Amino acid sequence: MEPLKRDPYLWQKAKARTRFQSHLVTYVVVNCGLWVLWAFTDRQHDGGIPWPIWSTVFWGIGLVMSGIGAYGGFNREQRTQREYERLMREEGTGNLDRYR
Repeated sequence: MEPLKRDPYLWQKAKARTRFQSHLVTYVVVNCGLWVLWAFTDRQHDGGIPWPIWSTVFWGIGLVMSGIGAYGGFNREQRTQREYERLMREEGTGNLDRYR
């Protein structure tokens, strides 16, 4: 069997996205369970803040940041590549070897 030839950048990106997707499924399942547990056990519903809100909000913030990192946005490598391409366009010749 021949070893797979993978682009390392794309492989890392694929791993980050699948890791995010598994975290998203875990987040949804666990938080749904917490909200159901709260609904069945907190009989008073005294009008206060429900306790599952804390895990939902703070875990959700972390999940959003993870998603941004996995699907683009604030990825340092992508920003570096865009800056490099911008410099190449400014240079006009497409050759930045003189800076080495």
